[in-house]
Amino acid sequence: MKKIYLSMIVLFGMSSVLMAQTDQTVVVKTQTDQPVVVTTQTDQPVVPAFKPSGKPIVTIFSDFTNSTTNSKTNNAFEISRAYFGYGYNFSSDFSAKVVFDVANSATVTVTDPNKSGVTATLPSAYSAFLKNAYGEYNHGILTADLGLVGDNMFSLQESVWGKRYLYKSFQDQYGFGNSADLGAKVKIQFIPEVSLDLQVLNGEGYKKVQADSTFKFAAGLTVQPIKNLFARIYYDNMANQSYATTKVAQTSLNFFVGYKSEQGTIAAEYNTQNGKGNVKGQNWSGISVYGNLPIVKKLSVIARFDDLMSDKIGTATKGWDTSSDGQVYIAGIEFAPVKGIQITPNFRYSNLTSGVTSSSINVNLGVSF
Repeated sequence: MKKIYLSMIVLFGMSSVLMAQTDQTVVVKTQTDQPVVVTTQTDQPVVPAFKPSGKPIVTIFSDFTNSTTNSKTNNAFEISRAYFGYGYNFSSDFSAKVVFDVANSATVTVTDPNKSGVTATLPSAYSAFLKNAYGEYNHGILTADLGLVGDNMFSLQESVWGKRYLYKSFQDQYGFGNSADLGAKVKIQFIPEVSLDLQVLNGEGYKKVQADSTFKFAAGLTVQPIKNLFARIYYDNMANQSYATTKVAQTSLNFFVGYKSEQGTIAAEYNTQNGKGNVKGQNWSGISVYGNLPIVKKLSVIARFDDLMSDKIGTATKGWDTSSDGQVYIAGIEFAPVKGIQITPNFRYSNLTSGVTSSSINVNLGVSF
């Protein structure tokens, strides 16, 4: 009986040794006396080798609008914008992107051949612009872009708003800045909750070439104190293009706070800009408040309010930007049947300080893949 117990103890010990060796490297000698290294399974995760890859970028904005402005009604179907591009990852650190912007935003003036002296302004054929063409380096806490890059001025606001297919974010809608520009930018992610971004840009946007030696310098600080809550402050300065007394530096300042989660979105921003276009006295400011609230699966209620006001220049009784000064109200229901498709019936009302009022019933479609 003692021999049986002793044999069981020896077998148990040998099995323990063998199990321990399954997580180690075993060296086996062959008949040639050359060691052969055999690596057995370990508990360390296997990291797959990086494979360079890319994917196409396609985004389409379309809509139907029934609008009424000062008692005049107009109906129209439209594809307002389409983006086509490609992004490619050369390695885990280096990537590049190129995107074309195709829009029906330009206009031409034509003369009625049947009515002498009568002209009309009509949309032109679609115009294509190169919107993005840049290389990116991303490693650790640093991200750096060079080329025709996306402007950070309102990129966070646009992301939180999430309805670019329906209406641009405040600064983009009213011309405080551009969504892309030639230049360079860096982002430093100090910790997951705090990042700093710096930019040096031409300042003219992606639809214009550099016409002078003026640059726009910008800095933004983004903080995420708790999950889904974002706060940001942004400032930029574009020096005057000449020494003329009517030319001044253009400066912009923005404050933003927003909360976005599956339970809903609520955000507010305050924007101010002095010396718009480097013109003395062309100062303006405004607020935008927006949000969405899911009501059932795939359906959300959205709402937004904009209020823009420009300064009076000299003896003027109204602000210098009478075409935009005033309030805009938007309300609608967004339907997202599948990922990449958004359909939103919505109502808009604008009341401008110029006395112009307009309202519209719209159905907007956003497609991206």
